Amino acid sequence: MSFIKPIWPAPDCVHSFVTTRQGGISNPPYESLNLAPHVGDQLPRVIANRQILKKHLPTDPIWLNQTHSVQVSTPNSRSQVLKGPFDADAAVTNIPDEVLVIMTADCLPVLFSTADGAVVGVAHAGWRGLCDGILENTISEILKLAPQVSASDLIAWFGPAIGPESFEVGEDVRERFQETGLHSDAICFVPLENKPGKHLANIYQLARDRLQAQGLQSIYGGDLCTVGNPEQFFSYRRDGVTGRFASLIWISR
Repeated sequence: MSFIKPIWPAPDCVHSFVTTRQGGISNPPYESLNLAPHVGDQLPRVIANRQILKKHLPTDPIWLNQTHSVQVSTPNSRSQVLKGPFDADAAVTNIPDEVLVIMTADCLPVLFSTADGAVVGVAHAGWRGLCDGILENTISEILKLAPQVSASDLIAWFGPAIGPESFEVGEDVRERFQETGLHSDAICFVPLENKPGKHLANIYQLARDRLQAQGLQSIYGGDLCTVGNPEQFFSYRRDGVTGRFASLIWISR
């Protein structure tokens, strides 16, 4: 199995990586390390792929049922449910060896850590969740677990997502973001001359604006495009029927 290690100044007790599509047993169009059971792949192959992933983890990851919501899974909310997958699009923890995970195939995965590594989080930021506040909610839940710190003490890393040269959106998406007053058209939305009402959106900059508005300045990553790297990443926008890769983070004991 091949994976990507984030380049960010997280402390040594924080472990994280992003899987690629390589190293599994799924057949086309899910080749080969598809980790999602809901995209049409054969379930035994998905289970086998998750077993391959598990060999690199201290415990079974906490799988989420992602629906582009702004719900954050926390240690307390998980204790109220018998078992997962949990309905959420982000997760946080302060419990060692509790592995947080989200799956994506163009949406933006965002990893979080406090400077001391006492609390970590991960968020699935598609444009809807991003606009509605999934990153803000994730930060809020992290700070509840670490009341001694502020958002300015957090660090974040942007994982592989659809790049600014590939993310075509309509006027409705631009207007939704502009209504929040946080984003600059010149930076985040580039009009397509041959397609009236269409824009190229920069999901990395949109996410950066949201984090900076919360006071978070230590932001890394944001240079891996899913659409432009078919050998490494699944991409729904590129392929339609495809698998999902995972972004994972945990605190070691």
